[in-house]
Amino acid sequence: MSATPFTFASWNINSIRARAHHVQDWLERHPECDLLCLQEIKCEDSQFPAVFAEAGLHVATSGQKAYNGVALIGRRPFTVPHHTLPGFDHPSARYIEAELDGITIGNLYLPNGNSGGEDGYATKLAFFDALATRARVLLDAEKPFAFIGDFNVCPTDEDLAPGALSPDDALVRPETRAAFRRLEWMGLTDALRALHPAGRHYTFWDYQAAAFQRNSGLRIDHALLSPRLTERLKSFVIDRDERATEKASDHVPVLVTV
Repeated sequence: MSATPFTFASWNINSIRARAHHVQDWLERHPECDLLCLQEIKCEDSQFPAVFAEAGLHVATSGQKAYNGVALIGRRPFTVPHHTLPGFDHPSARYIEAELDGITIGNLYLPNGNSGGEDGYATKLAFFDALATRARVLLDAEKPFAFIGDFNVCPTDEDLAPGALSPDDALVRPETRAAFRRLEWMGLTDALRALHPAGRHYTFWDYQAAAFQRNSGLRIDHALLSPRLTERLKSFVIDRDERATEKASDHVPVLVTV
């Protein structure tokens, strides 16, 4: 594992074809970002905008027609050990894994859990179970790794604005929070809370009811780091200004530097 600083970022882009120019502009403004993990690209692999590869960037996708989908954009070559989450037996495209500089990065879009009734919620918990199994494999191999992306969970009440969600919302249900804590109890570290143990920090603001203007937000975009990577953690930055741009995604990028 290189001692050179390494920065990776996550961004639920809410349709890459509608916001490719936002991503291009952002990458130009953030030359320090070595790997950008995107969620909700909402397109098949063949429809992912070609502008990034044409600019000399390295791209890998796990796409799906109209829904879900995740992608990786790197400044340097990387390998892709998995285009799906091992053990998650579901057709939705929600996980892709990269390896570079001796570090494994799992880019994930965890199910929301509010649609599809109890079956839909069970799918959310099944993803968490598979993620815990993948974490155990990587921990046992003593690999430095991170899971980063849209987890669709507010781990504590401090991670959502008062009144932003109902108590029975899938993002705050006790089983959801317990599944997130399970990953922490396995030895993973919430990168933001390692550096900022207290305080309200949001990564998502709904399009409805002037949520951004009222700062009625949620913290649902997280980075969980393995012990070896946590030792190297330098910074976790929420790029809040991106939410104020024209036709922005409802999520903003988060950047981790180790």
